[in-house]
Amino acid sequence: MKPPAELEGEFARAVLDADADVPAPLVRKAGGTPARRFDVYRNNVHASLIDVLSARFPVAARLVGEEFFRAMARVYVEKEPPRSAVLLTYGAGFADFVARFPPAAPVPYLADVVRLEWAWHTAYHAADAAPLPLAALGEVAGGAEHAVLALHPSLGVVRSTYPVVTIWQLAVREGEDEPSRLPADGEDALVARPTLEVEVRRLPAGGAGFILALQDGATLHEAADRALGEAPAFNLQSNLAGLMASGAIIGVGARP
Repeated sequence: MKPPAELEGEFARAVLDADADVPAPLVRKAGGTPARRFDVYRNNVHASLIDVLSARFPVAARLVGEEFFRAMARVYVEKEPPRSAVLLTYGAGFADFVARFPPAAPVPYLADVVRLEWAWHTAYHAADAAPLPLAALGEVAGGAEHAVLALHPSLGVVRSTYPVVTIWQLAVREGEDEPSRLPADGEDALVARPTLEVEVRRLPAGGAGFILALQDGATLHEAADRALGEAPAFNLQSNLAGLMASGAIIGVGARP
């Protein structure tokens, strides 16, 4: 007789693998066949995980239709089963899967919409932190050369060559499942939950590079230089004002 831990591992792997045989130790005690009974249990587990993904990525599901989304999610569940009992983290790799999923190719922006929704989910469950009052930020610009900003733990940036913010907004606010009024250029998004609600904002030119540099520990001066190298139209004052307005700054320090 195998140890209980080994039996549990075999059972878990069989539940998540649609092609796996029924674990040998399982014994039929009533009518029917073990395979049929086990398939019912396996299907229920898969359906529950698909429900998790459908609830986590509702805009993506709306864009491609519930039937297509659930079929795509089923393939993901089979290829990428949960690695943890904490389902809060399940779906972290879904965007990369969608980007490689051939049937989703006709909707080229779908993976980036999934990335935006994952950033929303992450921000919603991030730790709380109080945004720095505007009065305390008044001296930041004057000391930009050495100033280092502490950013809100919920803050995320999603970069896209598609107008992902517009697509997301049209789907959420107006219920459009086939956006037709789309700008030609790509859009970068700032996602944060400074208070109770998650906010999604479209970033101006260079804004994404600026924030990512700040998250890496760059000073305002260094972050602005990086952003200018990426986008010559970058404006430090407007981008800094946007960060302040979004409540994304929780502290200011200085590098010696």
